Amino acid sequence: MAAILLAGGAGYIGSHTAVELLNAGYAVIVADNYANSSPEAIRRVEEITGKQVKLYEADIRDDKKLLEIFRENQIDAVIHFAGLKAVGESVAKPVMYYRNNIDTTLSLLEAMQETGVKNIIFSSSATVYGEENSVPYTEEMKRGVCTNPYGWTKAMTEQIFEDAAKADPSLSVVLLRYFNPIGAHPSGRIGEDPRGIPNNLMPYVTQVAVGKRECLTIFGHDYPTKDGTCTRDYIHVVDLAKGHVKAVDYVLRHNGTEIFNLGTGTPYSVKEIVESFERVNAIKLNHVYGNRRLGDLAEFYANADKAERLLGWKTEKTLDDMCRDAWNWQKQNPDGYRKSN
Repeated sequence: MAAILLAGGAGYIGSHTAVELLNAGYAVIVADNYANSSPEAIRRVEEITGKQVKLYEADIRDDKKLLEIFRENQIDAVIHFAGLKAVGESVAKPVMYYRNNIDTTLSLLEAMQETGVKNIIFSSSATVYGEENSVPYTEEMKRGVCTNPYGWTKAMTEQIFEDAAKADPSLSVVLLRYFNPIGAHPSGRIGEDPRGIPNNLMPYVTQVAVGKRECLTIFGHDYPTKDGTCTRDYIHVVDLAKGHVKAVDYVLRHNGTEIFNLGTGTPYSVKEIVESFERVNAIKLNHVYGNRRLGDLAEFYANADKAERLLGWKTEKTLDDMCRDAWNWQKQNPDGYRKSN
């Protein structure tokens, strides 16, 4: 049984990936400092799967502790989720973002080098395409000019991994460029639990629905799109997690660097999200239209053919599934993991 270390694995995407890896027969080790996550998520992963996770409370930048984790376990591959991810916060606190997101990467690579681990998957982002590339985005496009420090940390980390793999031909690297993960596990036991005011659309929608926020503002209604609101490639987090399982299968049998888009290839508008959420959950959302936000692109979506071709992966969940599961999580856990059973 291959063992996979999830660095930052107690977070939103990490916890869902842990479920799918356990269900696929992998052993899962999680290291997390809980800066944006909760150990309760891993307890629930064990509840969902009936299997155990080896859990360490650790900052991935702590080289000594990280080396201990690598030496205590026979690790076959690493998935690097350990990063800060709020765009607005990255603009306000760029040094913190560069320090955290780059240092976690270097610490992991050094620990891998020290212990002979050769396989790593990086949780990257479609934000690295920047504003210059045209949709749909394909993996052979050059990385664009990022519009915020968060995006630059993703682009820089991709470059670090590419350089490391060139220097060490036995290193196997997979860079997964996510589009817009939403939804939650169908059980409602794990889901997205943002701290403070949500940065992303769906948790804001669900918090308005549950009464934690008064009103949803849709930024811009005059974009050159099908209904005037921004369109994005929203992907169900369970589909995304299954993409990681396929990426693990792949990284264990190839060398060099490979990039994959993980998206549906179908752009949904903000208005369509609101309408789907209201319809499938029989809830009326209080929402208003506001001005466009600086830096928002009209359209943003993937061409995910490469992932289907080389990984044998494609999405299965619908927009209605995403909206239904997101609400199922939120209504069961109105305060996330903090005050829930």
